Order: sequence, then C-alpha cells, then structure tokens
Amino acid sequence: MIALIDYGAGNLTSVRKALAAVEAAFYTPAAPADLQRASGIIVPGVGHFAATRALDDAWRAAIRAAVRADVPLLGICLGLQYLFEGSDEAPEAPGLGLLDGRSTLLPPTLKVPHVGWNALEIRRPSRILDAVDDGTQVYFTHSFAAPVTSACVAVTTHSASFAAVVEQDHVAGVQFHPEKSGDAGLCVLRNFLRITKSPNHQITQSS
Repeated sequence: MIALIDYGAGNLTSVRKALAAVEAAFYTPAAPADLQRASGIIVPGVGHFAATRALDDAWRAAIRAAVRADVPLLGICLGLQYLFEGSDEAPEAPGLGLLDGRSTLLPPTLKVPHVGWNALEIRRPSRILDAVDDGTQVYFTHSFAAPVTSACVAVTTHSASFAAVVEQDHVAGVQFHPEKSGDAGLCVLRNFLRITKSPNHQITQSS
C-alpha cells in the first residue's frame, strides 16, 4: 500500500489518477503514525519550498524511520528537492537530508520558471527508469533544481544541467511530473510500484 503524503503543496488529484491508472493501492495518511503500514511512500509537490514546513518534526521523523526500515520513498518535483538538505528558495526550511546538497535557482539565461517538455539524459542504469529510453521527453514546471551529484541517474538541461532523476539505495526522486508525462511517467510509477513489491527494495544498481 502506497502512502501518498498530502502537505498542501501537491497536485494530489492528478497523482491519484496516475496511481489508479497503474493499478496501485494507495492511501493518504492523516498522521505520521499512519506511515507504519506503508509499503512505499510518495512525497509529491509543486510550488514554493516553504510549503514543506507543513511536514513538522513528527512527519519528518516518521518518513526517515520508514526509510531506515527500507521502505521505498519517491519524491516528485518539490518532493525530489525535499530529499536533499534544503533549498535556497526557503533557507530556513530543512529538507529530509537523505541526499547531500541543496537546491538552487536555475540560471536566468533561459526563461524561468522552466515549464514544459524536455529530454532526459540517462547517465546510468536504474530501476526507477527501467524501460524509459535516453532522450525521453517529460514534463517539468519548476524554478529551483537539485544538484548533479553521485545520486543523480539522469539530468536535464535548461540554462544548466540539473538532477532530473536521483536514486540512492531505496530513495528516488524525479524533478518532472510523472502524472503529466504520458506513458513515460506511468512507466516510472509502475517501476516504483514494482520496487515496493520486490523482496529486495534497494533501488540502486551497478552501472
């Protein structure tokens, strides 16, 4: 059962429709303790990083405890940025700190926010991108982006290259919106669903 976190910043209606389309069983936890029955957790989000402050210490502790218990976690858009230490968009709001680094504003060389379709440049094999081809177009809407680190498995370039997909152990994130990215986005959600059902939840594979 997938726990879909609602903290007031997610496009929950579209994400729910996409999860239903891939026949995922899911629920929206009302309290941190409700995460105890989750086989996987999705943190979606659009908008300003300050919205993540709605996930208070109890929520943060519950999510981190689930990750320590090897429950797969997927961050979408703002949810990907939340996996890192924080964002320059709201310096006072801490991220989960599961991945090293901070999100920064995209360079204003091109139009910001970055809205629309852009290509994935896949840098190494990954389970979350299984059956998604290099160069696949996916849908973005964001102004801030996470850095390209060792956790990055795919980049996209808009003014500069940024982390479009990250994976580390059983934590993954996508900067694009799978619920708005057609067949490729549904493939990502199916892959995450498959990971939650795997005896070995660890996401990262050798390149």
